[in-house]
Amino acid sequence: MWPYLLAGLLVACAAGWVWTWRRQAERIRQLERSNEEIQVEETLVFDFLHGLGAAFTETIRAADLHRLIVEGGTRILDAHGGALYVIERGGARLLPAFISKGCPPLVEIPAHIIQQASSTPVALDSYLRTHNVEVGEGIIGTAWQTEQPLLLVDVADAPELAKLRGTTLATTSVMVTPLLYGKQNMGVLALGNGPMSAPFTQSDFVVFKSIAEQSAFALYNAVIYSEANEKKRLDHDLQIAREIQRIMLPAESPSVDGFEIAGLNIPASQVSGDYFDYITVDDERLGVAIADVSGKGVPASLIMAICRSVLRSQAADNPSPSEVLKKVNRQLYPDIKEDMFISMAYLILDHVRATVTLSRAGHDAPLLYRSSTRELTPVKPPGLVLGIDSGSVFDRITNDLAVPLERDDCLILYTDGVTEALDGNGDEFGLERAVHSVQASAPSGAQAIIDRLIDDVRSFVGSTPQNDDITLIAIRKT
Repeated sequence: MWPYLLAGLLVACAAGWVWTWRRQAERIRQLERSNEEIQVEETLVFDFLHGLGAAFTETIRAADLHRLIVEGGTRILDAHGGALYVIERGGARLLPAFISKGCPPLVEIPAHIIQQASSTPVALDSYLRTHNVEVGEGIIGTAWQTEQPLLLVDVADAPELAKLRGTTLATTSVMVTPLLYGKQNMGVLALGNGPMSAPFTQSDFVVFKSIAEQSAFALYNAVIYSEANEKKRLDHDLQIAREIQRIMLPAESPSVDGFEIAGLNIPASQVSGDYFDYITVDDERLGVAIADVSGKGVPASLIMAICRSVLRSQAADNPSPSEVLKKVNRQLYPDIKEDMFISMAYLILDHVRATVTLSRAGHDAPLLYRSSTRELTPVKPPGLVLGIDSGSVFDRITNDLAVPLERDDCLILYTDGVTEALDGNGDEFGLERAVHSVQASAPSGAQAIIDRLIDDVRSFVGSTPQNDDITLIAIRKT
């Protein structure tokens, strides 16, 4: 009997060993399969991250980045489809940026669209790609509003999806997350599975949130790149505008018998709202203009360009500065906004009769330097700024004033960018300092006045950025 019992024990041990071996072999195969799946998933994630990184080694279109994010997430998590919504510029709604082919609807679909989709599938596709999501609308709008990720393995909690259950449009499992980078909410990413796909797991959800973090970073960087490129383009356009404006300003001072003239314009930004010009009136006269458009930058420079064109068209063969300004005002008034205006001083040099006639449209009073006494006095003919009155008041108070000049006397025209230049303490350069600069330099001529004034202003402001355009014209009687 013992031999039989021993044989039975040996058979049982062998059977147990075979069973254990098979069990271990199955576990090993399962681990190998799991390891392969992990390696595949790691490769997909690596490819996804590599794709995001490579996207910024060259200029990438926003649409391509959106597609890369959705298709990458769909591929990694073996989802049925996905959708990316981004925040519109005003921040009030979410706009569909990319929806992959075959993505189950993740927003509420109107009944008439469902009915049309049964015969015309493109109707559903068109609706999904044009439907904007409001704050708190469905699972997409809720994720955006709460800034919390969501995993749904039972769409009963999402009425907009539950109503499609049992149809070909059904979504059975969804992952949704806001795309947050720092304090920036870039939009919402969602992946969905239909009835033929396995529901998402908690492990899938962890990977999904990691994908969302990298996607938010990529979208944020895309915005920064886009803004930088836009700024670069605008800077280029402004540089061109500055070159055009530079061409519109006098390249050099004219040579006029009996007078020495010098002028200078220094813009505070890329383009200037200040303007000065020398205009041939006729064979005996030269017009000299200086103007300051309210405001700075591009709007002011555009008004300045219009003003220059109108002034030049009215100045020819007209020996009266005030009559020219009246015509300029009448033409400019209908086209200037209520909050904009132009101050201008316009004078005519008659080099045959050696006379100066001045008219002023609300501009800073020119300074008259008398060589015999070294004193400066402001010249203040009355006048209203251009563009705020249709002409009834402007024409009545704007007149010509003869400015008598003796030999070596000077007339200095300037914009308030000179007197209102600020130092580091917020103090202004002021008229008194300007007078001292002219007194010190006037005996040396018109160009010396310009050079000394600019040097004194720069020494006064130091490293403080220029806060307004600066324009100067000096005229000396020889």
